[in-house]
Amino acid sequence: MRSAPIKTLAAVLAIALAGCTMAPAYRRPAPPVPATSPSGPAYPAVAPADQAAPLAGWRDLFTDPNLRAMIDQALANNRDLRIAVANIQAARAQYQVQRSALLPTISAQGAESYTRTPANIEGIPGLKGSIDTRYYSAEVGFSAWEIDLFGRIRSLTRAQQEQYFATEEARRTAQITLIAEVAGDYLIYGSDSALLKISQDTLTSGQASLDVTEKRLNGGVGTGLDVAQARTIVEQAKADVARLTTLVAQDKNALDLVVGAPVDQALLPSDVDMAVARPDALPGAIRSEVLLSRPDVVEAEDQLKAANANIGAARAAFFPSLTLTAQDGVASTALQTLFRAGTSAWTFAPNIAQPIFDYGKNRANLHYAKAERDVAVATYEKSIQTAFREVADALAERGTIDQQLAGERGLVDASADALTLATARYDRGADTYLNELIAQRSLYVAQQTLVSTRLAAATNLVTLYTVLGGGAS
Repeated sequence: MRSAPIKTLAAVLAIALAGCTMAPAYRRPAPPVPATSPSGPAYPAVAPADQAAPLAGWRDLFTDPNLRAMIDQALANNRDLRIAVANIQAARAQYQVQRSALLPTISAQGAESYTRTPANIEGIPGLKGSIDTRYYSAEVGFSAWEIDLFGRIRSLTRAQQEQYFATEEARRTAQITLIAEVAGDYLIYGSDSALLKISQDTLTSGQASLDVTEKRLNGGVGTGLDVAQARTIVEQAKADVARLTTLVAQDKNALDLVVGAPVDQALLPSDVDMAVARPDALPGAIRSEVLLSRPDVVEAEDQLKAANANIGAARAAFFPSLTLTAQDGVASTALQTLFRAGTSAWTFAPNIAQPIFDYGKNRANLHYAKAERDVAVATYEKSIQTAFREVADALAERGTIDQQLAGERGLVDASADALTLATARYDRGADTYLNELIAQRSLYVAQQTLVSTRLAAATNLVTLYTVLGGGAS
């Protein structure tokens, strides 16, 4: 009866879908880092270490509307991010392909065969000529479907699923990196533009001083040394203007590349101020558990889970494999009678195979799977250690950057006062031009250093956004 193979097939399907796997029970390795980030004079103490959400999303952190528009454009156009999204689609498809092996691939087929054999092959004396035979069939069924009794296919499916999850985290990492890169390039452009403005202003003021010293020389109250010294600051400023003009152009090219399209000139900054918010809620210490949600750390753990699942597949290879072929349909020697009563035909063919001698192949595959798992464990632990170090470095810089900024601003103010006094003394003939020149150079360097420190402060917040795993979009 046809119900017999159907009932048997239903029982086999239930066994295949409910079977166990031989993968080791997964246990997350303990983080190989201290419970909290370092503390000390270099680190701020603004919020408790157990703060759950240490950083807001990038739209809250980056307050400049032009920068926000540029990031949105990059998220839409950047090719690296497109590659990451395509990798997700590929990994999802591979997972679906592997998962499909859990169930049989059912197909329908129709066939006709025509056979001619010599009549004397039947062994009947005197029989001559040939015998023609036609055979028609129509069947639905599957062939060589592996019954996953020991979880080999389920382990491979789980491994492919974890690989798919890992590509999702890789896309998150790519997006966070892209946002940080756009913000960093934007800040560098603003910093170089500010430095270019300082150099241009210094060139203007230096040229004015040079004109004064030349007039004093022509009037017989100055010296050639004064003129030569005044020319040094002018020539230095000229060189800096040329160099920074090149850097600003290169910064624009970098932005065009990372955004994925030419950036509107109206969106470009002239300074680094106000591009990044400085929220007071940033913690002074971070619990190491927070780092476990960083996308690169999660990606490493997904890879570890995939390697763990592969051990189950390697173990299952030591046990018998059961495959099944089943067909149900009709068959007849005449096409016109193919679907009439009495033409029912079915096939139910289980096959079992047990490895006996494989010359160490299965054992080597198991050793390889375990070694890959050990590599994945070390990679996961290293990713946590790297994250811990990056957060600690960023917090250490943040803990002192405000004092640096205050000192650099004070130095600029003091240098400006010194230049005013030195210029007044030189104009009255109470001092040589050398002191004015020294004051000019001191102010020039102090202004450049202040811009660099402001860039470091803004970049530090971008770095914190990155190393803490980014925030909600």
